[in-house]
Amino acid sequence: MKTPLARAVVAALAPALPAAVLSYPSLVHAATAAPETALTPVVVSASRAEQPITDVVADVTVIDRETIERSGAVAIADVLARVPGIAISRNGGPGTTTNVFLRGADGRFTAVFIDGVRVDSQSTGGATWNAIALSQVERIEVLRGPAAALYGSDAVAGVVQIFTRQGAPGFYPEVRLGLGSDDTRSLGAWLRGGGDGFDYALGVNGERSDGFNARLLGNPDRDGYQRDSASARLGWRAAPGHRVELSASATTLHAGYDGFTPGQDDQSHHRLQTLGLQWTADWSSDWRTRLGLTRGTDVYQTRPSPYRTQTRVDTLWLRNEWRLPVGVATVDWERREDVLTNASTTPADTRRHQNALALGYRLRHGAHTLQLNARHDDDSEFGGQTTGQIAYGFDLTHAWRLTASAGTAFRVPTLFQRFSIYGTPDLKAESARTAELGARWHSGADRLSVVAYRSRVRNLIDYVSGPGPCANGTGAYPGCYANVGRARLSGIGVSGGTRLGAVNLSASWDVMQPLNTVTDKRLPRRPRTQAMLTADTTLQGWRLGGELQRVGNRFDNAANTQRLSAYTLLNLSAERSLARDWRLQLRLDNVTDRDYQLARGYATAGRTVFVALVWTPH
Repeated sequence: MKTPLARAVVAALAPALPAAVLSYPSLVHAATAAPETALTPVVVSASRAEQPITDVVADVTVIDRETIERSGAVAIADVLARVPGIAISRNGGPGTTTNVFLRGADGRFTAVFIDGVRVDSQSTGGATWNAIALSQVERIEVLRGPAAALYGSDAVAGVVQIFTRQGAPGFYPEVRLGLGSDDTRSLGAWLRGGGDGFDYALGVNGERSDGFNARLLGNPDRDGYQRDSASARLGWRAAPGHRVELSASATTLHAGYDGFTPGQDDQSHHRLQTLGLQWTADWSSDWRTRLGLTRGTDVYQTRPSPYRTQTRVDTLWLRNEWRLPVGVATVDWERREDVLTNASTTPADTRRHQNALALGYRLRHGAHTLQLNARHDDDSEFGGQTTGQIAYGFDLTHAWRLTASAGTAFRVPTLFQRFSIYGTPDLKAESARTAELGARWHSGADRLSVVAYRSRVRNLIDYVSGPGPCANGTGAYPGCYANVGRARLSGIGVSGGTRLGAVNLSASWDVMQPLNTVTDKRLPRRPRTQAMLTADTTLQGWRLGGELQRVGNRFDNAANTQRLSAYTLLNLSAERSLARDWRLQLRLDNVTDRDYQLARGYATAGRTVFVALVWTPH
């Protein structure tokens, strides 16, 4: 979309970008290893407890708020698409149906949490990515690899942990105003602070966009969106060693989409809410207890075509953690309850629960790092599911680490897949076995990571057209859900970074083979190869960056007869301080105005520009 504003930004940015940046037009900054900082980053996804990233064996990426702001993205999927091992598909603009493929696995195989609250749809399976408000996100952790021995059902391909802003001593207000192509505009305000054992973080944000026509051959209208969000985190040190934290978030998304009825103005409405209460007690330097009670609610409805579905996930989690003379041991008890309200299920309100007991042990001793986990889930519908994982790391030298891990995982069918008119009650749980090997090197500003993995998935669930045992199996257009597939998800991921003079460089390259082993066909909408290249530097008060994203060809259907062409995107960014408390951020995406598709028949944005003004008083 060649707007005058976009052309003006191109003209303004191009002369300013140094030769080094233009030589590496677009390196995305989402490497497995974090960049050098004064403090070692801490992650929680790998063990459900705080760990220095240097002690983690798993393949983890951390995305901080600075990276999110510089991305200029309005949707969380666009940020995740820059992470090694992740590809996305989307039916139009940022407000439309989105899928995130982690290591080639479908989105339902990734467990997603917001401030520790599990979010999931028992209709489609997996998180409703387009309903998550990126504006409220402070930090994202992406764990690649099976984690069912920690998190239970869903964590087959990995885990995405999303954290909203957190309070801190003092007072830190922020106001952010943004304007961009397609009449995109946003306005948000946040307050963080704390003192005397109490801390808080509050935020509200509104986004609007007229969008573009989502379906290439559909209704010739503009399918825009409106996303409003709020978040709150309150913390209280009730006594020495005891902390209570309350978190809440709410997002409403109204988006246009193009269905299959000519001339119809199709609209979708999402509501995503999370609520969590956590108590942490440090009884001594060697014993910690955590108790969490959470609820995630996902509501989706459409008009004028009448459809409504609601999922509620309630979780109660109790952990005890002991620091032993050698290593750390954990014992978890967890209860999860899923409730689906959907007119096409029988009954309209269907539910199930899972009770789980999990044991864990992790060790960091000299050159050796070890993590062991085992978990047994007792499902009210499927009975027992036992999973385990082992991960080992060895420091070959101060700079080199070798890693190896293996694990099992599962996902139970959604309530919709079992009890709707398309459902089959005797569906089996999907299960997987995964093994991976890795090598990491880190010396100063230089880093390199290589990970090879292989997963075998059994009892894949898919919708099968034709007569079947479900209520819809004898209809005019018969079809039912069934366990019909097996898959092999294998690949190699390489990522790294360095510093050349004043320029920071990062790159990643993924070679993936997401294969349906029954048909010997590639799974739909997954690329075999993808690569990212980013560079950033400072020049005369400006922070300048560029990134180049290459995604290989994909197939839109299971038969591999409908090809989606490969594409390359060039994005540029610039930021500078205007005054003591003011910052200006500029972003130009798809500089070459490349036409490409993430799903067959659906359009994507052309060249777009986004300008943000941020006020953060010191």
